[in-house]
Amino acid sequence: PWNMPPPQRIAVLGAGPVGLEAALYARKLGHRVHVYERGQVGDHLRQFAHLRWFTPWKMICSPLAAQHLQQLRRGWTLPWDTAPTAREIVEHLLEPLACSPLLEPCLHLGVRVVGVGRSGLLKTDLPPRHRRAGTPFRLLLQDREGRQWCEEADVVLDCTGTFGRPNPLGEGGISAPGEQECEPFIQRGLPDVLQAQRPQYAGRRVLVVGGGYSAATTVVALAQLVQQEPGTRVWWATRRVPPEREGPLRRFCPDPLPLRDQLAQAANRLACASWPIAYLPGLRVDRLRRTPRGVEVTLIGRDRQVLEVDTIVSNTGYRGDWSLAEELHLHQCYATQGPIRLAASLLKETSPDCLQQPQTEADVLKTPEPGFFVLGAKSYGRNSQFLLRQGWRQVRDVFRLLHGDPRLDLYQPKTVETGTPPHE
Repeated sequence: PWNMPPPQRIAVLGAGPVGLEAALYARKLGHRVHVYERGQVGDHLRQFAHLRWFTPWKMICSPLAAQHLQQLRRGWTLPWDTAPTAREIVEHLLEPLACSPLLEPCLHLGVRVVGVGRSGLLKTDLPPRHRRAGTPFRLLLQDREGRQWCEEADVVLDCTGTFGRPNPLGEGGISAPGEQECEPFIQRGLPDVLQAQRPQYAGRRVLVVGGGYSAATTVVALAQLVQQEPGTRVWWATRRVPPEREGPLRRFCPDPLPLRDQLAQAANRLACASWPIAYLPGLRVDRLRRTPRGVEVTLIGRDRQVLEVDTIVSNTGYRGDWSLAEELHLHQCYATQGPIRLAASLLKETSPDCLQQPQTEADVLKTPEPGFFVLGAKSYGRNSQFLLRQGWRQVRDVFRLLHGDPRLDLYQPKTVETGTPPHE
């Protein structure tokens, strides 16, 4: 029923939730697809497998993925209103999709995309003299043994995410003096402090840096550890000074995501108490210095404090790695580092609630480089409000552009099977 161009060679970078969704959508439409993933399927999710997401399954698993898995596995379903852990997302959604006959032949695991260019063209070759749209992409690939080779593609979908590139700790968004030297003492991400990584934190002096939900998750877990393991000390430093009688985490009342509100309440209570953690608002990391007993951290802002700690948990956010596409024509937002057209649309949205996302047009996904699209969390740059259901819409919109048909929508099947999640 849709405008069907000749099958195109589509390269998908990353085998996370959005990368596999894009590959599934492309394969359903008959395109030739190759998915390149430097690690395992859902590699970034595996790094914080213990964490439970705020959003339920119905906002994580698309109707297309659900129907595909139902066709392969009789009785397959998910508890749609329940929020899964990252491990459950990998085990119950990503791995089954990756192992399906439609996608398994397309996957290239342990293959890193080193760079993407245009065959026969340089960044300085501008249209209309040089027609970039009619020239295939050239991808430099590298396997785990270091062997390199090149492949070509007509379309590239960059779904590499942001979790592989955490932000620095230092004041002004750059590394603090001494940060590189102290790297062995810095945990970037969301550690499992109550289970797998407990020995690294029990009885230790820990500084958590960051003012968002990731930092709150770490602090709430560490507060439990303090009560269970005497001798554990925790400080929590945030740049922002919350309004009087409010905590550092914003609440949305009523909150349609109960787990988000539970976390905000717990973190705010801890910030207002003197124990089991010490809250340090309005302070930023100025410098780090190794000592015989750990790391000396100098904090500046409302006042100046010097702490000596054993471990620093950096929850300062993430940014995408754009180096692999530096030879292409891409225009980034000056504020978020996301693709400029989408970023401009998102910057118009003033709501701090990730559920209140603007309904963007498909055209905002276009970049100055024809056939190159950035999807998923990386498309939001440093804006942390991306949700996976936004990723479905991006996938749908990209194929509407590629097929030249604004009606194309594989998320609106003619029949809805029992157990398929409600279309959001």
